[in-house]
Amino acid sequence: MSSSRPPVDLAGKAAIITGSTQGLGADIARVLAHCGASVVIVGRNADKGEALVDELRSQEAEALYCPTDIQQDEDIDRCIQQTLHAFGRLDILVNNACVYEDEGLNSTRAQWHHTLGVNLVSAAIFAQKACVHMKPGGAIINLGSTGGKFGAAGRALYPASKAAMLQFTKNLAVTLAPDGLRAVAVSPAWTWSPSVERFSNGSREDADQVAAALHPLGRVGDGAEIGNAVAFMASDAASWITGVDIPVDGGFSILGPDQGKSPRWWFEKLLKEQA
Repeated sequence: MSSSRPPVDLAGKAAIITGSTQGLGADIARVLAHCGASVVIVGRNADKGEALVDELRSQEAEALYCPTDIQQDEDIDRCIQQTLHAFGRLDILVNNACVYEDEGLNSTRAQWHHTLGVNLVSAAIFAQKACVHMKPGGAIINLGSTGGKFGAAGRALYPASKAAMLQFTKNLAVTLAPDGLRAVAVSPAWTWSPSVERFSNGSREDADQVAAALHPLGRVGDGAEIGNAVAFMASDAASWITGVDIPVDGGFSILGPDQGKSPRWWFEKLLKEQA
């Protein structure tokens, strides 16, 4: 593994990360493995899944790829059983898998069902099936999003699914607390990922420039930064935290529509433009 010091100690724990063959899920898996967890890579892209497992194993991490369609209960059951067989335990579930299919008000009934089925229902079923195998101290980390907290024209499906995920996390936390299990949401804002890379034509500099107006820290986030937050929330260091949403968003969620600037700034800007 990397020679840099892990943010927390997850040695002896086993984690399932859904949607982890690429993008943010893969970054989260890398961080958890770096922290000492045995990780199960979950997704449908076998080539990328096996490649990530090879990468992690080359760094002396314990890793397993489990081809899984999270919309199929049988696949979820098989994934959990393979985890238990390989590592003898299940301590952490990271519900990261999602789809971004969204045509706003023009979305079809089928698109609504598909998005909610992947982003919300499958996460809930995975949690339902995983928690019975988890011992006190276990944690379920659900990936939320700033998109689930604010209105945006032309969008409906993805934000609705993420808003529901935040509420589900609260209910799950209360339900699991008597068993000594925790549930927490982690909500990123713009993060360097396949989608942002596509929007910016592969230019991190352009992505940071566009993001600067919306994120007080002046850039998009890195997947490892989200992974660090997930690792901490899954660790014993966060043992007194449950049911809440952790915004890992460079300050995105603290800004209003004024982008953190005073009325004076906006009127002076208008006068300069009119001059």
